[in-house]
Amino acid sequence: MLPIVVVMMLILVLAGLVVLYVAYPHRGEQIPAAPWLGEAMTKAVEAAPTIAPEEHDPDERPDLHSALRGRPQAQQAPDDRTHRA
Repeated sequence: MLPIVVVMMLILVLAGLVVLYVAYPHRGEQIPAAPWLGEAMTKAVEAAPTIAPEEHDPDERPDLHSALRGRPQAQQAPDDRTHRA
């Protein structure tokens, strides 16, 4: 039981840090109570490998909608609730 509680607490702390990053440093503002934390998060995000917008080519992967249009659609049973008088 203790490992589950510890893991859940770590998940909550990580989620809180993500929300804090999106609320302040991602928008270019300082965190009011801990500016050092915002600087550390910004450095960590800049160091993480990401795909730049110019590196991503949307033509490289097939269009999901056109791929799904080729499949036959599943027939739905009529809903009796919509045909009440």
